Amino acid sequence: MTRHVTVGLDESPESRAAARWAAGEAALRGAALRLVHVEEWPVTPELPLPHTQALVERYETLLRETADRARRDHPGLEVTTDLLQGRAVEELTRAAQEAELMVLGSRGLGGVIGFLVGSVSLAVIGKVRSPVVLVRRPEENGTAAPAEASAGTGTRVVLGIDLDHPSDALLSFAFGQADRRSAALQVVHSWSPPASFGYTAILDPGVGSGRGQHAAEGLTDLLRPWRAEFPRVEVTERAVMGPAAGELVKASREAGLVVVGRRGSRLGFHIGHVAHAVIHHSAAPVAVVPFA
Repeated sequence: MTRHVTVGLDESPESRAAARWAAGEAALRGAALRLVHVEEWPVTPELPLPHTQALVERYETLLRETADRARRDHPGLEVTTDLLQGRAVEELTRAAQEAELMVLGSRGLGGVIGFLVGSVSLAVIGKVRSPVVLVRRPEENGTAAPAEASAGTGTRVVLGIDLDHPSDALLSFAFGQADRRSAALQVVHSWSPPASFGYTAILDPGVGSGRGQHAAEGLTDLLRPWRAEFPRVEVTERAVMGPAAGELVKASREAGLVVVGRRGSRLGFHIGHVAHAVIHHSAAPVAVVPFA
């Protein structure tokens, strides 16, 4: 089967931004690009045939124009299109399982305004066993266009890691992304003092210096073999005391991509509170990587 990056496409600006990001990503990987639009049927009682035909023609035009742009932006890129009918979550999940990477548009508002990531995107992330990247339109986050961010310009990749639950899949994905882009990689691990420290940890941050040193040393040990495997990647490490989500969202303001993990269990995959917060508030595209 041909290696490919798949993007779920609709008429929203976020989706178009995702398509541009996915085209750049496919070109970097030397993979094909697959554009998929899912038309949910039935969405209303019996639709008049002319209306149905008009919808099909409109979405075929959307797919064709998006594919043409991807080929213009990345000469030689293999692009295929599919207009599917069914339930969006099921169809996109199936498409994601067949892909090397799934890319979706995200309408996150960021800051303290609120959460607005589509239920379809969250459902797909919660079901698939392959990485999913969420991309916003550029004017939402004030950063470079997604196509530029994926074009190997050296934009930093940020990885959130939990030393208590390290993952080779997560580390491999983040290092691979940085390596393909000739980008620096910032690895962030956040730790919290025991509850018994109480307000002492707030009034005197130095009280946790021993635990902080232990976390920093653990992070260095974890990354050592990955640095050797990816010698071209410039890596910076941050072991900080405080909530992980806040640190990653802060780091996202100067990043081209933020990478977080999603752990599996006997009950399936679960989007943890850190990944959930980063998905909704990150200023950069977010890659969610599942691991056992």
